[in-house]
Amino acid sequence: MPKSRQLELAQPTAGQRLRIPALKQKGCGMSELSFMEKLLDGVAVEWVALSQGENKLTELKRGRVMSKGYLVENSGAYPVYSSQTARNGQIGKINTFDFDGESITWTTDGANAGTVFHRTGKFSITNVCGIIRICDVDRLNYRYLFHYLSFNTQKHVYAGMGNPKLMSNQMAKISIPIPCPDKPAKSLEIQKEIVRVLDTFTELTTELTTELTNRKKQYNYYRDQLLTFDEGDVEWKALGDVVKIKTGDPVNKNMIAANPGSYPVINSGKEPLGYLDRWNTEDDPIGITTRGAGVGSVTYQEGKYFRGNLNYSVTIRDETNLHVRFFYHLLHHMQRQIQSICTFDGIPALNAGNLKGLQIPVPSLAEQARIVAILDKFDALTKSIG
Repeated sequence: MPKSRQLELAQPTAGQRLRIPALKQKGCGMSELSFMEKLLDGVAVEWVALSQGENKLTELKRGRVMSKGYLVENSGAYPVYSSQTARNGQIGKINTFDFDGESITWTTDGANAGTVFHRTGKFSITNVCGIIRICDVDRLNYRYLFHYLSFNTQKHVYAGMGNPKLMSNQMAKISIPIPCPDKPAKSLEIQKEIVRVLDTFTELTTELTTELTNRKKQYNYYRDQLLTFDEGDVEWKALGDVVKIKTGDPVNKNMIAANPGSYPVINSGKEPLGYLDRWNTEDDPIGITTRGAGVGSVTYQEGKYFRGNLNYSVTIRDETNLHVRFFYHLLHHMQRQIQSICTFDGIPALNAGNLKGLQIPVPSLAEQARIVAILDKFDALTKSIG
């Protein structure tokens, strides 16, 4: 028997616009109830397995083996989808098709196992994909199903033996919430309203991501233009002559867990490792990661914080000659040069002596201030939607 439950809030009355809660970009992984279940607050919901029992919601099938040679020999107009996520999963086109119409496909094997796609038209899939066809479209909306699976399939992926899998037998057991199961028309109305909200959210997220990418490109362009100087235009100095370099104090996750607090821990990444009950650095914002995957990354943390032993403090000796924000933007501009002096034999590392030898341009304070005013605006614009 399908599992049922009545969510707490009252259902909308006849003719009343569905009250779907507003979405927030932050916090999509909401407490015990999934994001979709939050949107279903206030309606009776029946939980039905995706493809089990006599009155199945859907039919599941697998794709077939298609080699690279087969794709070349049978080249045509109909897309073939496989386990990759690039190019919407398409790996080629052939002159025949196995499926026609609306459906959901998912990746069954490999690193992308559990990834789902909403498909339309004529296409084929390979043997590392499965396809879901709804048995009764008056009972279940494809986009609704797509959104629900997008939020939930990953928790059903089995990662044993080093090869993640979500096979048909496991996919078939995933329960789908069907709102107002005894009123099919009302059920579809609710599903379509949830789809409208989630599609709008997805579109806005895509727009924000595109805007953020463009702003970063714009910032990088103007930063590189403003911080490129010819040899005779400015004074050049060795980095070690204008800054003091010092390593932070030992820290690890166990230490943070045992001593939680409000002071951010800056160590081997650009984001805080956690928050401690103590600090060892104040008003010394610029750092550079010394070891690990993020070696050479420039960090900037204002106020009081704890600097870890995988982060160099890069402290300006005389701020009457070098503006701290100018120096920060300059180090970002010099990221490739910093990377070039790192060693990558074993654990990636940055030697302080090599760092001190880098030559940096030091224009007048007035020119530094002008550059900072421009780049800080771009930096703020980028972070406003980051």
